[in-house]
Amino acid sequence: MQHNILSSIRSTKITDGCKGTQVYALNPSAGAPINGESVGDKLFHHLLDRSKQPGRTKPVGTKTATRDVVLEGLLPCGLPSSELLEPGIDPCLKPIDLVETLAGVHRRIESCGELEKFEVFLEQCLVFRGISDVKLFRRSLRSARQHAVDVHSKVVLASWLRYERREDELVGSSSMDCCGRKLECPKASLVLGYDPESVFDRCLCFRKDTIIVDNDDDGECECSTSYEDEDVGSYNDMSFCIGDSEIRCSRYSMASLSRPFMAMLYGGFVESRKEKINFSLNGVSVEVMMAVEVFSRTKRLNQFPNSVVLEMLSFANRFCCVEMKSACDAHLASLVLDMDDSLLLIEYGLEETAYLLVAACLQVFLRELPGSMHRLSVMRLFCSVEGRDRLALVGHVSFSLYCFLSQVAMEEDMKSNTTVMILERLGECAASGWQKQLAYHQLGVVMLERNEYKDAQHWFEAAVKEGHIYSSVGVARAKYKRAHTYSAYKMINYLISAHKPVGWMYQERSLYCIGKEKTMDLVSATELDPTLSFPYKHRAVCLVEEGKIGAAISEINKIIGFKISPDCLELRAWFLIAMKDYEGALRDVRAILTLDPNYMMFYGNMQGYRVVELLRPVAQQWNQADCWIQLYDRWSSVDDIGSLAVVHHMLENNPGKSILRFRQSLLLLRLNSQKAAMRSLRLARNHSSSAHERLVYEGWILYDTGHREEAIAKAEESISIQRSFEAFFLKAYALADSCLDSESSKNVIDLLEEALKCPSDGLRKGQALNNLGSIYVDCEKLDLAADCYKHALNIKHTRAHQGLARVYHLQNQHKAAYDEMTKLIEKAQNNASAYEKRSEYCDRDMAKSDLSLATQLDPLRTYPYRYRAAVLMDDHKEAEAISELSRAINFKPELQLLHLRAAFYDSMGDFVSTVRDCEAALCLDPSHAEMLELCNKARGRINDGK
Repeated sequence: MQHNILSSIRSTKITDGCKGTQVYALNPSAGAPINGESVGDKLFHHLLDRSKQPGRTKPVGTKTATRDVVLEGLLPCGLPSSELLEPGIDPCLKPIDLVETLAGVHRRIESCGELEKFEVFLEQCLVFRGISDVKLFRRSLRSARQHAVDVHSKVVLASWLRYERREDELVGSSSMDCCGRKLECPKASLVLGYDPESVFDRCLCFRKDTIIVDNDDDGECECSTSYEDEDVGSYNDMSFCIGDSEIRCSRYSMASLSRPFMAMLYGGFVESRKEKINFSLNGVSVEVMMAVEVFSRTKRLNQFPNSVVLEMLSFANRFCCVEMKSACDAHLASLVLDMDDSLLLIEYGLEETAYLLVAACLQVFLRELPGSMHRLSVMRLFCSVEGRDRLALVGHVSFSLYCFLSQVAMEEDMKSNTTVMILERLGECAASGWQKQLAYHQLGVVMLERNEYKDAQHWFEAAVKEGHIYSSVGVARAKYKRAHTYSAYKMINYLISAHKPVGWMYQERSLYCIGKEKTMDLVSATELDPTLSFPYKHRAVCLVEEGKIGAAISEINKIIGFKISPDCLELRAWFLIAMKDYEGALRDVRAILTLDPNYMMFYGNMQGYRVVELLRPVAQQWNQADCWIQLYDRWSSVDDIGSLAVVHHMLENNPGKSILRFRQSLLLLRLNSQKAAMRSLRLARNHSSSAHERLVYEGWILYDTGHREEAIAKAEESISIQRSFEAFFLKAYALADSCLDSESSKNVIDLLEEALKCPSDGLRKGQALNNLGSIYVDCEKLDLAADCYKHALNIKHTRAHQGLARVYHLQNQHKAAYDEMTKLIEKAQNNASAYEKRSEYCDRDMAKSDLSLATQLDPLRTYPYRYRAAVLMDDHKEAEAISELSRAINFKPELQLLHLRAAFYDSMGDFVSTVRDCEAALCLDPSHAEMLELCNKARGRINDGK
């Protein structure tokens, strides 16, 4: 039967390729809607029709018949061909020597002046985006905002930070709401001046006790006609006549408005000797002239209608009234509160070159992204050359602006004309080498996705010319698409020989090889960079084509075990369908939809939820009680993907259950899927049924985005409304995220104990007991810690084995500690960390074996590399020790790895390499005290000539 299945797979007509990280349609025509019905609808009806045909299947009422229908219905869609699979090209900066690049960025940050730091921090955050570290990227983005010099840069970076947090998805919030910090406050962004030390302060507009007093509203509106009853003597010593109206003015006050008025009223012109000046032919209304007269004396605008202030702005421009223009500009900018205001006032601001007014309108557009991209007038302003020129005249065009816009556009639709035009504007704004590298490379990526291969090659070549070696991959790919395969092969082959080889080079060359050479290149790619998913996917599909579906699943499991992604889960789901393991396939599809609710399966032809509908009838049916039992089982066996699937199933029946959304976010964080985790947290907050529950989820959002103090405040506010497990747990967790002294530890213990007194399910109480045990260990209260861990184990919190093993180890019961970790290894499906931890409780040879297994299961764990390197260093094998660390640093430049390698270089007397690694590490963590000390010591030795 398996042979027949695979024969049908291989006989499927394949007319197009697979590109990017998701497997796209091999048969594009299969995805076209017919008579308004999607492919999913057609397939579903087709399956129903087939099930009714006599002789085709077993009786419809049997489960076996339904399984056969699903098998016949899903597999004809086809599986990806190994010949057409292609790895995606990363649209970010990807330096060939990342450590040297990080070190160089750190040196520039240290050496540049205060006003130059903005550009360097912007470069740093875009380098961090290339290594897919969300926390480092956002930290660097905050630093760039901190050192933003002008209002334009403040507006762009504050909006970018808000976009990264996606606060607009919180029900009841506005894009212009202040989050409580000057760093992102829309009002603070419009304040002129450079003050990097205050941007992390609490924003005054967020304080509940702030009372704003507008002194301009005291008394009645003042105008020139009110002077009739005043004894001002010769104060009103002249008049401007407009038609039949006469506006009495102070010559001195009017002359002070601008140089043209000064020349007219005190210079050699005839008007300087006149008491009455005819102003009728200047197109100024009486109302505006009266307002100008009042402003000349009071320097205030609040008493005038907004329409008058707009005309005063035009008047100020015509007569060079700098102070009045600034006042009108600031006043009008303060009126911009939403999209309607911005669309109305942006034209006035551009026409009158009003810097702050345009900044305020621009800020709304940026804070409404991606929604504002669907406004034609907004996109015309951002995308067109004319729009860019108009913004440039007002001082609102920059590389940072178009860099932010390009990120949003590429996330929304990589292939759209809007994305292309924004990237073209980005290239026009690029000045320095790294900026041109990024702009040209991204244009190449987009053109390649649009199948415009000649243009793609042009832009990739431009990026290579600017020094972005990684863009050579794009040049080769474009040549390959244009049927110049040998030329592509030669280019990548030269790249490997001319530079220090890295994984992506071998991965790319494999596309242009066949047979054993392709296989060897993919093996080399995985050895150099095990995080690349394409080699695993290719090997898995090849195994399926050979009829070895079980081996294919084992191959794709290797990367799913440490790097979860929708495309890899999709492959495994297909393989499981081929094996008729529909429950396993349904699990994976549910996990995919948790990561990306809009994911399209079957070569992009069918939405994931339709696949769930097709698989659900042939999988085991669970009610909500069954789901909780299944969740406990999977949680206790450390099966995070299985747990995600169960929670997804539960949410189908109860989509408004916020605690389930919260549980989902915890699992996603554990799987390092931060974007999806934040989405689940926001949904948990939006579906909260009470104020105290909503505050807890808002607190977790703040904590996960780096705002610990604000998270604690939310927890305290929630507790003041109602005592709950989650509020106490949040506060304890946030307090424990710092160096704890004895008093702080006691507070955390008290909070966790209070949490355990509140109602909650066993899964969360197990986590609280585990955390409480950890605090007791730190306080050297080992018996209390052991009790906590044992209690946690009694309610199936399997991870407590690790804590209990630590207690046994500290009590010198090493055999008991080893046995405890063995229990965790036997129970946990994801057990790389368990092997790593068990290595601490055994002899050297067994430790090496455990750490080798840990690296095979999860090559991203850095402790095994550090341990092996330290052993080699103890054996005086310095070169091998450095090589072991470099192997991991090449695909994961982690702080501790760099620190250890720098220390090794220092002990070997290679101080130049020591400084380089220290500087790269300080780019990751500028406040690392030991790294700073080592770096300064090595620099001193270099300067001393030692």
